[in-house]
Amino acid sequence: MVYHSYRLCEVLNLDPRHVLIAEIVFTNIGGAATAVGDPPNVIIVSNQALRNKGLDFAAFTGHMFVGIVLVLIVSFPFLRLLYWNTKLYNKEPSEIVELKHEIHVWRLTAQRINPASREETTVKCLLMQKVLNLENVLRKKLRTFQRQISHDNKNWETNIQELQKTHRIMDKALLVKCSTVLGFVIFMFFLNSFVPRIHLDLGWIAMLGAIWLLVLADVQDFEIILHRVEWATLLFFAALFVLMEALANLQLIDYIGEQTATLIKSVPEDQRLSIALILVIWVSSLASSLIDNIPFTATMIPVLLNLSQDTDVNLPVKPLIFALAMGACLGGNGTLIGASTNVVCAGIAEQHGYGFSFMAFFRLGFPMMLVSTTIGMCYLLVVHVVLGWNS
Repeated sequence: MVYHSYRLCEVLNLDPRHVLIAEIVFTNIGGAATAVGDPPNVIIVSNQALRNKGLDFAAFTGHMFVGIVLVLIVSFPFLRLLYWNTKLYNKEPSEIVELKHEIHVWRLTAQRINPASREETTVKCLLMQKVLNLENVLRKKLRTFQRQISHDNKNWETNIQELQKTHRIMDKALLVKCSTVLGFVIFMFFLNSFVPRIHLDLGWIAMLGAIWLLVLADVQDFEIILHRVEWATLLFFAALFVLMEALANLQLIDYIGEQTATLIKSVPEDQRLSIALILVIWVSSLASSLIDNIPFTATMIPVLLNLSQDTDVNLPVKPLIFALAMGACLGGNGTLIGASTNVVCAGIAEQHGYGFSFMAFFRLGFPMMLVSTTIGMCYLLVVHVVLGWNS
């Protein structure tokens, strides 16, 4: 998806960074709509204690989907407001923009080569020579072409047609196989909610679907697939999970959960559910902006279960879990390390020469997080406090 986004941006002479950041934001928002859209949701639905209370795939998706639709309705115009004074089009002609990007990619490739042998030194020298040649071509083009206004860029419709011809579906049989397996997996997700005798968790259903697709696709060479794996991103996640486990052992996440529970208990009973929803969704959202939302969700589930089972508190567990899920997913937009989607997309964009900084994402993602969390909070308050859908 990232590849197609930046290719379309190149055709339309748009700056891909703005589009990619917006794509990340709405991916995190949309991921909250279903039980398999985001890892925190999978953790929640896979919890056996919650499933015993009736929180299965269908119930979770049905409740969250409506709220996320409302969040999207508000988020689209707010995003346009944030981009109001931002120049999405490149000021220079697409020919010069593409040439600059090509120079950047070749220079980045050359810098990544460690000249430990004669062959690697030769390759690096050839790449740097190519960069110098392209820079000479760029200087000539800058002297030749006058800067054009972005919306006057020529033949973008023709470029899109050429893009459709060169990047059309090459293997329709594989597309049918993928669609069939995907449809079957989604069907099994819902069937698992209505037929408890299946005794398969969501993870097992997804794994069986992946194995089935590997068999149908008849992949012969896994080396090509392994070379395209984002190993640097996976290593980052491994280090991040080590950090989260260290914070968990230091009782930081437990402390956040215990303080949240203490605040809820101190509220009068007639206002307790409202305050609990507000606290859980905002604590989850802000915490998920700074630390990974997966270990935070796993730690908060037992805290909320114990809180709902406390006779002195007398709170239903489902509204609290929905607040946790919405806060954890929407809070991922707060910073670049708030969700796995952010890091993966940023890594792929960097590989293609369109990397963006932590602050560039923060300037757009954090306001979007605040607005989306506010809308999600209002939805939960109306549904569970005003309408009383707590069973």
